[in-house]
Amino acid sequence: MSRYFKSDNTAPVAPEIMAALQAANEGYARGYGDDPWTAQLEQRFTKLFERDVKVFPVSTGTAANALALATLVPPYGAVLTHEEAHIVRDECGAPEFMSGGARLILTGGRGAKIAPETLAAALDANPTSVHTVQPRAVSITQATELGTIYQPHEIAALSKLAHARGLRMHMDGARFANAVAALGCAPADITWRAGIDVLSFGATKNGALTAEAVVFFSPEHVADFEFRRKRAAHLLSKMRYVSAQLLAYLDNDLWLKLAGRANALAQRVATAAGSACFEPVEANEIFLQLGDARIAALRALDFEFYDWGASNSGQARFVVSWCQSEDDIEALCAALRELLDRD
Repeated sequence: MSRYFKSDNTAPVAPEIMAALQAANEGYARGYGDDPWTAQLEQRFTKLFERDVKVFPVSTGTAANALALATLVPPYGAVLTHEEAHIVRDECGAPEFMSGGARLILTGGRGAKIAPETLAAALDANPTSVHTVQPRAVSITQATELGTIYQPHEIAALSKLAHARGLRMHMDGARFANAVAALGCAPADITWRAGIDVLSFGATKNGALTAEAVVFFSPEHVADFEFRRKRAAHLLSKMRYVSAQLLAYLDNDLWLKLAGRANALAQRVATAAGSACFEPVEANEIFLQLGDARIAALRALDFEFYDWGASNSGQARFVVSWCQSEDDIEALCAALRELLDRD
């Protein structure tokens, strides 16, 4: 039997969220968001973030990112982001498409994180004139594509610089729950209090079926988002099913309980892997330098995971999901200890 560590997208739906879907499935409700579940969302998210917000459910993280950025950035604009960001590597040009042609300007940085000095250098290297694209936003990922986490002061420093240059701050929060659970902070501390203008709030990777949301922390930034969402075919006619998931996800801090468990299990794998970890394990992703022989040995034991890095790099990525079994974790830890102790 395969043991899945490829992605948290492979995990099933959390029972509490499935129960919420079943409850929402009773009887009739108005369409296109004019339903009781969607009506509760802004109040619930306002409580969560300790600030009045505007919330727009969508069905995918790619839609959340692309539509949020398209609202912030015109076709002649640019988004500065890390070269490892999901919007760069895994969204098939959706931000550029949804914005009508805005460019992604890529930066580097350890752990897939952008440092303020790197952002400043990138802005200085792209002076604007009528002949150039106009930088309008910075997009960061929390937790990052390498499983690292921005601290509140790191986000605040980036936001201060971006805002001083007239740019808005977007956060891709596909694994936002894992970051909040790991930091033990208020969600506001790593979003609007640190200068984030728009958040792509993810739930699908952490126990939902298909549920994401775009959260605006200032009404003036909403602009024409509703029209963009409709034009992009993400104004869902039966939106109650997405909204019901998001409400259940937040109820009784379910989102943090699920993410916290995944994070804790990832730490156990990291301990077993020891120095084979080539990135800090701060959320629910583990990146290991194993070599081709160990990778083959793990696959022979029916572990499912992704190769990472360049071809034949000997690197691998493991993602722990909210419902990963204790047996899966102990089996992986035991296999890693045995393979790594052979040296």
